[in-house]
Amino acid sequence: MTALGIVGTGSHLPEREVTNKELAEWCGIDAGWIEERTEIVTRRYAAPGEATSDLAARAAARALEAAGIPAGALTHLIVSTSTGDSPQPPTAHLVQHALGAHAAACLDINVVCSGFVYGLELAHRLLAAHPDGYALVVGADVYSRILDYGDHRTAVLLGDGAGAAVVGPVRDGHGFLGTELSSSGDAHGLIRVEAGGSRRPLTPQLLEEGGHFFRMDGRGVRDFVMDHVPPALHRLLRRSGVPAERVDHLVPHQPNGVLLRRLVERAGLSHVHTHRTLEKYGNIGSASVPVALDAARRSGALADGDLVLLAGFGGGMSIGATLIRWQEQT
Repeated sequence: MTALGIVGTGSHLPEREVTNKELAEWCGIDAGWIEERTEIVTRRYAAPGEATSDLAARAAARALEAAGIPAGALTHLIVSTSTGDSPQPPTAHLVQHALGAHAAACLDINVVCSGFVYGLELAHRLLAAHPDGYALVVGADVYSRILDYGDHRTAVLLGDGAGAAVVGPVRDGHGFLGTELSSSGDAHGLIRVEAGGSRRPLTPQLLEEGGHFFRMDGRGVRDFVMDHVPPALHRLLRRSGVPAERVDHLVPHQPNGVLLRRLVERAGLSHVHTHRTLEKYGNIGSASVPVALDAARRSGALADGDLVLLAGFGGGMSIGATLIRWQEQT
Protein backbone atom coordinates (compact mmCIF):
# COMPACT_ATOMS: atom_id res chain seq x y z
CA MET A 1 0.00 0.00 0.00
CA THR A 2 1.30 3.45 -0.90
CA ALA A 3 2.37 5.49 2.13
CA LEU A 4 0.41 8.72 2.49
CA GLY A 5 1.30 11.91 4.30
CA ILE A 6 1.47 15.69 4.09
CA VAL A 7 3.37 16.92 1.04
CA GLY A 8 2.72 20.65 1.29
CA THR A 9 1.37 23.25 3.73
CA GLY A 10 0.16 26.82 3.48
CA SER A 11 -1.58 29.48 5.55
CA HIS A 12 -3.17 32.88 5.27
CA LEU A 13 -3.91 35.43 7.99
CA PRO A 14 -5.89 38.63 7.35
CA GLU A 15 -3.97 41.90 7.32
CA ARG A 16 -5.86 43.60 10.13
CA GLU A 17 -4.11 43.13 13.47
CA VAL A 18 -6.20 43.67 16.60
CA THR A 19 -4.25 44.43 19.77
CA ASN A 20 -5.15 43.78 23.38
CA LYS A 21 -5.41 47.53 23.86
CA GLU A 22 -8.14 47.76 21.22
CA LEU A 23 -10.03 44.78 22.62
CA ALA A 24 -9.75 46.09 26.15
CA GLU A 25 -11.45 49.32 25.08
CA TRP A 26 -14.27 47.43 23.35
CA CYS A 27 -14.77 45.04 26.26
CA GLY A 28 -14.28 47.53 29.08
CA ILE A 29 -11.39 45.62 30.68
CA ASP A 30 -7.65 46.05 31.28
CA ALA A 31 -5.29 45.10 28.42
CA GLY A 32 -2.86 43.53 30.88
CA TRP A 33 -5.58 41.16 32.09
CA ILE A 34 -5.90 39.70 28.58
CA GLU A 35 -2.23 38.80 28.20
CA GLU A 36 -1.93 37.55 31.77
CA ARG A 37 -4.92 35.20 31.44
CA THR A 38 -4.42 34.08 27.82
CA GLU A 39 -0.84 34.89 26.72
CA ILE A 40 -2.39 36.28 23.53
CA VAL A 41 -0.96 39.62 22.39
CA THR A 42 -2.64 40.19 19.03
CA ARG A 43 -5.05 38.45 16.67
CA ARG A 44 -6.16 39.00 13.07
CA TYR A 45 -9.63 40.01 11.85
CA ALA A 46 -10.94 39.58 8.32
CA ALA A 47 -11.68 42.73 6.34
CA PRO A 48 -15.37 43.63 5.81
CA GLY A 49 -15.37 42.11 2.33
CA GLU A 50 -13.53 38.90 3.30
CA ALA A 51 -15.25 35.61 4.08
CA THR A 52 -14.03 32.19 5.17
CA SER A 53 -13.69 30.91 1.60
CA ASP A 54 -11.42 33.84 0.70
CA LEU A 55 -8.98 33.02 3.49
CA ALA A 56 -9.25 29.30 2.74
CA ALA A 57 -8.50 29.72 -0.96
CA ARG A 58 -5.36 31.78 -0.27
CA ALA A 59 -4.05 29.24 2.24
CA ALA A 60 -4.89 26.43 -0.16
CA ALA A 61 -3.02 28.07 -3.05
CA ARG A 62 0.09 28.35 -0.89
CA ALA A 63 -0.14 24.70 0.14
CA LEU A 64 -0.43 23.64 -3.49
CA GLU A 65 2.59 25.77 -4.38
CA ALA A 66 4.62 24.23 -1.55
CA ALA A 67 3.65 20.74 -2.72
CA GLY A 68 4.33 21.51 -6.38
CA ILE A 69 0.86 20.21 -7.23
CA PRO A 70 -1.48 21.96 -9.70
CA ALA A 71 -5.04 22.49 -8.54
CA GLY A 72 -6.25 20.30 -11.40
CA ALA A 73 -4.48 17.29 -9.88
CA LEU A 74 -6.63 17.33 -6.74
CA THR A 75 -9.11 14.47 -6.43
CA HIS A 76 -10.59 15.59 -3.09
CA LEU A 77 -11.03 18.95 -1.36
CA ILE A 78 -12.14 19.10 2.28
CA VAL A 79 -12.82 22.32 4.17
CA SER A 80 -13.14 22.20 7.94
CA THR A 81 -15.04 25.21 9.28
CA SER A 82 -17.75 26.16 11.74
CA THR A 83 -18.09 29.64 10.21
CA GLY A 84 -18.76 28.92 6.55
CA ASP A 85 -19.65 31.67 4.10
CA SER A 86 -23.32 30.68 4.31
CA PRO A 87 -25.45 27.62 5.20
CA GLN A 88 -25.43 26.68 1.51
CA PRO A 89 -23.53 26.08 -0.76
CA PRO A 90 -20.66 24.27 0.97
CA THR A 91 -17.65 26.51 1.47
CA ALA A 92 -15.47 23.82 -0.12
CA HIS A 93 -17.19 24.37 -3.45
CA LEU A 94 -16.39 28.07 -3.31
CA VAL A 95 -12.75 27.22 -2.63
CA GLN A 96 -12.77 24.75 -5.52
CA HIS A 97 -14.08 27.46 -7.82
CA ALA A 98 -11.48 29.97 -6.66
CA LEU A 99 -8.64 27.49 -7.20
CA GLY A 100 -9.90 25.96 -10.44
CA ALA A 101 -9.73 22.48 -8.86
CA HIS A 102 -12.49 21.20 -11.11
CA ALA A 103 -11.63 17.48 -10.80
CA ALA A 104 -11.90 17.46 -6.99
CA ALA A 105 -14.84 16.04 -5.07
CA CYS A 106 -15.62 18.67 -2.41
CA LEU A 107 -17.19 18.67 1.02
CA ASP A 108 -17.32 20.64 4.25
CA ILE A 109 -16.93 19.13 7.71
CA ASN A 110 -17.73 20.82 11.01
CA VAL A 111 -15.93 19.38 14.01
CA VAL A 112 -14.96 22.86 15.21
CA CYS A 113 -11.35 22.99 16.48
CA SER A 114 -10.68 19.27 15.88
CA GLY A 115 -11.87 19.46 12.30
CA PHE A 116 -8.53 19.77 10.52
CA VAL A 117 -7.27 16.51 12.03
CA TYR A 118 -10.57 14.82 11.23
CA GLY A 119 -10.15 16.11 7.67
CA LEU A 120 -6.65 14.65 7.42
CA GLU A 121 -7.94 11.23 8.48
CA LEU A 122 -10.79 11.44 6.00
CA ALA A 123 -8.35 12.41 3.23
CA HIS A 124 -6.07 9.54 4.22
CA ARG A 125 -8.89 7.03 3.95
CA LEU A 126 -10.21 8.41 0.68
CA LEU A 127 -6.77 8.35 -0.93
CA ALA A 128 -6.15 4.80 0.26
CA ALA A 129 -8.75 3.86 -2.37
CA HIS A 130 -7.25 6.30 -4.91
CA PRO A 131 -3.49 6.12 -4.25
CA ASP A 132 -2.56 8.18 -7.29
CA GLY A 133 -4.67 11.15 -6.18
CA TYR A 134 -4.10 14.17 -3.97
CA ALA A 135 -6.36 15.67 -1.35
CA LEU A 136 -6.40 19.21 -0.04
CA VAL A 137 -7.51 19.73 3.57
CA VAL A 138 -8.21 23.28 4.72
CA GLY A 139 -9.06 24.56 8.18
CA ALA A 140 -10.55 28.06 8.09
CA ASP A 141 -12.64 30.20 10.40
CA VAL A 142 -13.82 33.81 10.70
CA TYR A 143 -14.89 34.11 14.32
CA SER A 144 -14.73 37.90 14.46
CA ARG A 145 -18.24 38.03 12.94
CA ILE A 146 -19.85 36.16 15.85
CA LEU A 147 -18.14 37.65 18.91
CA ASP A 148 -20.00 39.31 21.77
CA TYR A 149 -17.71 41.94 23.29
CA GLY A 150 -19.90 41.95 26.37
CA ASP A 151 -18.59 38.41 26.98
CA HIS A 152 -14.97 39.44 27.37
CA ARG A 153 -13.67 36.08 28.59
CA THR A 154 -14.55 34.59 25.20
CA ALA A 155 -14.20 37.57 22.87
CA VAL A 156 -10.52 38.14 23.70
CA LEU A 157 -9.54 34.63 22.63
CA LEU A 158 -10.67 34.38 19.04
CA GLY A 159 -9.45 35.53 15.64
CA ASP A 160 -9.61 34.70 11.93
CA GLY A 161 -7.35 32.72 9.62
CA ALA A 162 -6.84 29.67 7.42
CA GLY A 163 -4.33 26.87 7.07
CA ALA A 164 -4.08 24.04 4.56
CA ALA A 165 -2.25 20.83 3.78
CA VAL A 166 -1.93 18.70 0.66
CA VAL A 167 -2.11 14.97 1.34
CA GLY A 168 -0.49 12.57 -1.11
CA PRO A 169 2.06 9.78 -1.59
CA VAL A 170 5.24 9.90 0.50
CA ARG A 171 8.27 7.64 0.85
CA ASP A 172 7.90 4.35 2.69
CA GLY A 173 8.27 4.76 6.43
CA HIS A 174 7.00 8.34 6.31
CA GLY A 175 3.53 9.86 6.56
CA PHE A 176 0.60 8.95 8.80
CA LEU A 177 1.42 6.46 11.55
CA GLY A 178 -1.84 6.56 13.48
CA THR A 179 -4.88 8.66 14.35
CA GLU A 180 -7.14 8.97 17.39
CA LEU A 181 -10.60 10.50 17.00
CA SER A 182 -13.21 10.75 19.74
CA SER A 183 -16.45 12.59 20.43
CA SER A 184 -18.30 13.41 23.67
CA GLY A 185 -21.77 14.57 22.74
CA ASP A 186 -22.80 14.69 26.38
CA ALA A 187 -20.63 17.83 26.64
CA HIS A 188 -22.08 19.50 23.54
CA GLY A 189 -23.26 22.55 25.47
CA LEU A 190 -19.78 23.72 26.44
CA ILE A 191 -19.15 25.46 23.10
CA ARG A 192 -22.08 26.62 21.00
CA VAL A 193 -23.79 29.11 18.69
CA GLU A 194 -27.40 28.73 19.74
CA ALA A 195 -29.34 30.42 16.92
CA GLY A 196 -29.30 30.22 13.15
CA GLY A 197 -30.12 26.53 12.62
CA SER A 198 -33.27 24.46 12.29
CA ARG A 199 -33.95 24.33 16.04
CA ARG A 200 -33.76 28.10 16.56
CA PRO A 201 -34.01 29.87 13.19
CA LEU A 202 -32.54 33.34 13.29
CA THR A 203 -35.14 36.03 13.90
CA PRO A 204 -34.91 39.75 14.74
CA GLN A 205 -35.68 38.86 18.36
CA LEU A 206 -32.87 36.29 18.55
CA LEU A 207 -30.49 38.77 16.95
CA GLU A 208 -31.46 41.30 19.59
CA GLU A 209 -30.82 38.68 22.28
CA GLY A 210 -27.43 37.77 20.80
CA GLY A 211 -28.40 34.23 19.91
CA HIS A 212 -26.03 34.29 16.92
CA PHE A 213 -22.94 34.89 19.09
CA PHE A 214 -20.27 32.33 19.96
CA ARG A 215 -20.65 31.08 23.54
CA MET A 216 -18.27 29.03 25.65
CA ASP A 217 -18.18 27.68 29.19
CA GLY A 218 -14.49 28.35 29.74
CA ARG A 219 -14.13 26.39 32.98
CA GLY A 220 -16.00 23.42 31.56
CA VAL A 221 -13.84 23.43 28.43
CA ARG A 222 -10.69 23.59 30.53
CA ASP A 223 -11.78 20.62 32.62
CA PHE A 224 -12.72 18.61 29.52
CA VAL A 225 -9.38 19.29 27.85
CA MET A 226 -7.32 18.42 30.92
CA ASP A 227 -9.31 15.26 31.64
CA HIS A 228 -9.71 13.86 28.13
CA VAL A 229 -6.95 15.09 25.80
CA PRO A 230 -3.86 13.58 27.54
CA PRO A 231 -5.39 10.06 27.64
CA ALA A 232 -6.30 10.38 23.94
CA LEU A 233 -2.72 11.32 23.06
CA HIS A 234 -1.39 8.41 25.12
CA ARG A 235 -3.75 5.96 23.39
CA LEU A 236 -2.53 7.15 20.00
CA LEU A 237 1.13 6.81 20.93
CA ARG A 238 0.63 3.32 22.42
CA ARG A 239 -1.26 2.12 19.37
CA SER A 240 1.43 3.56 17.10
CA GLY A 241 4.18 1.88 19.11
CA VAL A 242 5.90 5.21 19.80
CA PRO A 243 7.03 6.15 23.34
CA ALA A 244 6.22 9.74 24.29
CA GLU A 245 9.91 10.54 24.69
CA ARG A 246 10.48 9.86 20.98
CA VAL A 247 8.03 12.53 19.79
CA ASP A 248 9.92 15.50 18.34
CA HIS A 249 7.16 18.06 17.75
CA LEU A 250 3.72 18.84 19.14
CA VAL A 251 1.46 21.00 16.95
CA PRO A 252 -1.66 21.58 19.05
CA HIS A 253 -4.83 23.58 18.80
CA GLN A 254 -4.18 27.02 20.27
CA PRO A 255 -7.00 27.74 22.79
CA ASN A 256 -5.01 30.02 25.09
CA GLY A 257 -1.46 29.97 26.35
CA VAL A 258 -2.13 29.14 29.99
CA LEU A 259 -4.31 26.14 29.16
CA LEU A 260 -1.85 24.95 26.52
CA ARG A 261 1.09 24.96 28.94
CA ARG A 262 -0.91 23.00 31.52
CA LEU A 263 -2.01 20.51 28.89
CA VAL A 264 1.54 19.87 27.70
CA GLU A 265 2.64 19.22 31.29
CA ARG A 266 -0.33 16.94 32.04
CA ALA A 267 0.35 14.94 28.87
CA GLY A 268 4.00 14.42 29.81
CA LEU A 269 5.21 16.20 26.68
CA SER A 270 7.23 19.01 28.24
CA HIS A 271 10.35 17.73 26.46
CA VAL A 272 8.72 18.11 23.04
CA HIS A 273 9.06 21.21 20.84
CA THR A 274 5.55 22.68 21.14
CA HIS A 275 4.75 25.01 18.25
CA ARG A 276 2.70 28.04 19.27
CA THR A 277 1.14 30.79 17.19
CA LEU A 278 -1.47 31.97 19.69
CA GLU A 279 0.59 34.95 20.86
CA LYS A 280 0.22 36.50 17.37
CA TYR A 281 -3.04 35.00 16.12
CA GLY A 282 -5.09 33.85 19.11
CA ASN A 283 -7.52 30.95 18.82
CA ILE A 284 -8.47 30.58 15.15
CA GLY A 285 -10.63 27.51 15.52
CA SER A 286 -10.16 24.89 12.84
CA ALA A 287 -7.27 26.91 11.39
CA SER A 288 -5.16 26.74 14.57
CA VAL A 289 -3.43 23.41 13.89
CA PRO A 290 -2.68 23.92 10.17
CA VAL A 291 -1.48 27.51 10.69
CA ALA A 292 0.89 26.35 13.43
CA LEU A 293 2.04 23.43 11.27
CA ASP A 294 2.76 25.72 8.32
CA ALA A 295 4.67 28.13 10.56
CA ALA A 296 6.77 25.22 11.86
CA ARG A 297 7.47 24.00 8.34
CA ARG A 298 8.42 27.44 7.04
CA SER A 299 10.72 28.08 10.02
CA GLY A 300 12.76 25.01 9.10
CA ALA A 301 12.02 23.34 12.44
CA LEU A 302 10.66 20.12 10.90
CA ALA A 303 13.40 17.77 9.68
CA ASP A 304 12.96 14.73 7.50
CA GLY A 305 12.02 11.75 9.67
CA ASP A 306 10.87 13.81 12.68
CA LEU A 307 7.86 12.53 14.59
CA VAL A 308 5.15 15.21 14.58
CA LEU A 309 2.06 14.94 16.79
CA LEU A 310 -0.95 17.04 15.74
CA ALA A 311 -3.63 17.55 18.39
CA GLY A 312 -6.99 19.26 17.89
CA PHE A 313 -9.75 19.57 20.50
CA GLY A 314 -12.87 21.64 20.85
CA GLY A 315 -16.59 22.01 20.29
CA GLY A 316 -18.82 18.99 20.28
CA MET A 317 -16.85 18.11 22.36
CA SER A 318 -14.30 16.38 20.17
CA ILE A 319 -10.65 15.35 20.03
CA GLY A 320 -8.56 14.59 16.97
CA ALA A 321 -4.89 13.61 17.08
CA THR A 322 -2.58 12.16 14.45
CA LEU A 323 1.07 11.09 14.46
CA ILE A 324 3.15 11.72 11.36
CA ARG A 325 6.69 10.84 10.38
CA TRP A 326 7.56 14.02 8.54
CA GLN A 327 8.79 13.96 4.96
CA GLU A 328 10.85 17.04 4.16
CA GLN A 329 9.22 19.23 1.54
CA THR A 330 11.47 20.50 -1.20
